Amino acid sequence: MFLRDEVEMLRRVPIFSTIDPAKLKLLAFTSDRKQFPSGTALCRQGDQGDAAFVILTGKAEVFVHSPAGDVRVADVEPNSIVGEISILCDTPRTATVKASSDVEALRISKENFLKLLSDFPHLGVGVMRVLADRLVQTTSELTATRSKQQDETELEIG
Repeated sequence: MFLRDEVEMLRRVPIFSTIDPAKLKLLAFTSDRKQFPSGTALCRQGDQGDAAFVILTGKAEVFVHSPAGDVRVADVEPNSIVGEISILCDTPRTATVKASSDVEALRISKENFLKLLSDFPHLGVGVMRVLADRLVQTTSELTATRSKQQDETELEIG
């Protein structure tokens, strides 16, 4: 894949769509292209976050640890960004992201991602929307899992 192809793929990521092509070229140039075979973790819940990932090709699943085991809370498609929460909040990873097919991703370092947000403050609104959507989806998934567990417990008791 050529640099211009990476720039075009970054442009397809909704939060990056309004960024000047020259800045996207710099972002693509300073990012690392990584391959993740199916079943491989891009990042793991609890690890320190030092980068975000833009999915270029392939699909991944997002899992959150719960007392009942891992709960799949989201599917990740090409042109999606993952792993940004831990670098924005300076906290350990909040979820595990596993490739459900072979994945090619751009790894954007924490420093470069934060610089981009500093240079383009309007990106913060896009990032907030992505995070809010994820919060709604994750809450819904965990609520459904909890409800299912309570139903199973009631059946065992009754």
